[in-house]
Amino acid sequence: MRATVLAAAMMAGGMVQAQTVPCGGDFGAFVRGLSAEAQSLGFDAAAADAFLRGVRLDPDVLRADRRQGIFQDPFITFSRKLISQSRLDKGRQMSDRFDAVFDRIERDYGIARGVLLAFWAFETDYGTFQGDFNTLNALVTLAHDCRRPEIFRPQIFAALQLHLNGDFDPATTTGAWAGEIGMVQMLPRDILENGVDGDGDGHVLLKTSAPDALMSGAKMLSHLGWRHGEPWLQEIALPEAFDWFEAGLHVEKTVAEWERLGVRARSGTLDDGRLMASILLPQGRKGPAFIAYPNFRVYFEWNQSFTYVLTAAYFATRLQGAPVYEAGNPEPGLAGEDMKQLQRKLAARGFDVGEIDGILGSGTRNAVRMVQRELGMPADAWPTAALLSRL
Repeated sequence: MRATVLAAAMMAGGMVQAQTVPCGGDFGAFVRGLSAEAQSLGFDAAAADAFLRGVRLDPDVLRADRRQGIFQDPFITFSRKLISQSRLDKGRQMSDRFDAVFDRIERDYGIARGVLLAFWAFETDYGTFQGDFNTLNALVTLAHDCRRPEIFRPQIFAALQLHLNGDFDPATTTGAWAGEIGMVQMLPRDILENGVDGDGDGHVLLKTSAPDALMSGAKMLSHLGWRHGEPWLQEIALPEAFDWFEAGLHVEKTVAEWERLGVRARSGTLDDGRLMASILLPQGRKGPAFIAYPNFRVYFEWNQSFTYVLTAAYFATRLQGAPVYEAGNPEPGLAGEDMKQLQRKLAARGFDVGEIDGILGSGTRNAVRMVQRELGMPADAWPTAALLSRL
């Protein structure tokens, strides 16, 4: 891949001695500060000015950043929204169409085709809709906003490098509201680090080339720690006497140890007994159950939402031939104001639940598990009206 010495330094050692411009304040002054920062990184002044000329603050990006309500859905609801027969059928068609590309991915990176197909489906519906936000506007808007500027400011200079490589147009490159580009939605810095010219045309174009997008996604997963040829997720059945407090990513045992505790694969057999694994109960002890292998944790480097990650990992298994999960009959969970009330009560007892936002994040799950055990309730980390009543 074409990259300057500066870009290599950026990727290897952070933003060197960049003169970082503070977030917020006058937008025009902020953009001028970005140009000066680009020059301090070694970019040509005229190139930086031309790249940023015409950039504007996009209020639609900020609105999108603050409304991610779909991730409040519980796993069963969320997964049924995202996984359809048409997506399964299209995935199998794409598997056949790009069979040689997936064979190459499996050979070079040890990643099953279902994993990339699932990302491709969820991120852009197999490339059908890749987002219509101007990418540069999105990145600069989010860097100017003081919520998470440290995430987005480096992406601006990575996009500038892609532009100099001939793979990014500040006026016409579009994507998701958070600046991701292409069929599997990668940020500019990830493209610089992991972009692969899968079709051999001399460019890395994730918007128009499925081979480029799939190979780049595979390389990024490998870079994030995907273990060659290993599984990621499998549906299981648990014994009635299972210790529910043992479920969750906070507990790891070998597969052989889980088997001795009565854990069984719902279909087929569990993988290598030497692998470390965790038990996941996304909707408590009465809902579906999965065993998560080490590769499952790599998904969180792609997306931080537990519900999204589990759904993507499960869909990947479906694309590999796994059956529909057994939904069970989970107790109704809490949402909205009830969830916020629960979070406030947990916080009042000294638990760190993070922001009182009504979302069942990892902090809230852990607090629920702990307080359930204190109260003598099944400690399955699933918040219910009964728990809220007890508190």
